[in-house]
Amino acid sequence: MKPENVGRNVGHNAGNILGKGAGQSDKSDKSDDSRGNSVRFKDPADRYLVPALQRGLQLLGEFKRNDRELTGAELSRRMDLPRASVFRLLQTLESMGFVERVGDSANYKLGIAVLRLGFEFLASMELTEHGRPVLDDLCNATGLSAHLVVRDAREVVFVAKAAGRATLFNSIQVGARLPAHATVLGRVLLANLSMADLKALYAGTSLRAFTPQTPTTLAALKAMVQEDAARGYGISQGGFESGISTIAAPVMDDRHAVTAAVSVTVPEAHVDAANLDALVAQVRAAAAKLTHRISHAPQGSVGASSSLENWFA
Repeated sequence: MKPENVGRNVGHNAGNILGKGAGQSDKSDKSDDSRGNSVRFKDPADRYLVPALQRGLQLLGEFKRNDRELTGAELSRRMDLPRASVFRLLQTLESMGFVERVGDSANYKLGIAVLRLGFEFLASMELTEHGRPVLDDLCNATGLSAHLVVRDAREVVFVAKAAGRATLFNSIQVGARLPAHATVLGRVLLANLSMADLKALYAGTSLRAFTPQTPTTLAALKAMVQEDAARGYGISQGGFESGISTIAAPVMDDRHAVTAAVSVTVPEAHVDAANLDALVAQVRAAAAKLTHRISHAPQGSVGASSSLENWFA
């Protein structure tokens, strides 16, 4: 995720903001960007931001699944910064373990410090702390891999898992990301969003089809989200990957907003009809248990038999 570039070269009058005369200046709403240029902020509160730190975090955000290695020259082009500035950022981040040089090449990749920071974040989350034993119980009861996921913009992120007996389907790891629009996990996690919210979230972005079941318009996505919400759970049978089915249920916070989802993965293109109702009940019960733990609400108030329809009106 890229930090917002809040430092902008704007020419507003500091006197109008701080009640000073037009001829007076105030250095408190100025800072220097990474090129050493003076920057005046729109919002006086932005003067507390550190542009160099922003640039360093922005640089880390340039490394993605499809851009695992980047050169200083490429980073300079993407960030619109002088190569010398990027070089200093890389040297600083490399000294702290956040990036690493790839052999003797000019390429850099993310370093182990990023992973360590990510795991420390996950370990600090009340959600994962309470979620792990719930997943373990669900996994033991069903024999299936159980997962806890949250949404990050247009993607779902796996934050905890319990591996089931089918080792072939245990490859997905904590930290893995999937497109929200194309997965039942994402549909469950998008339940709080109105159509206007969905339009803003996917502005300028097409909905890529992964299978014939993937919604490719916002109207189709919204209809599927509402259907899952009304039912109280979501199910995908070969909807994202052929040969894999997923059953997911929402985890609510103390404001009855969806904050996460609990799921099980079935290593079949279709769930056996004889087992479907029992699996759905187990997943929803696990989600209700985790909801109770993180929201401190009476467990019966978000029971596994409740419908989500009224929660997202």
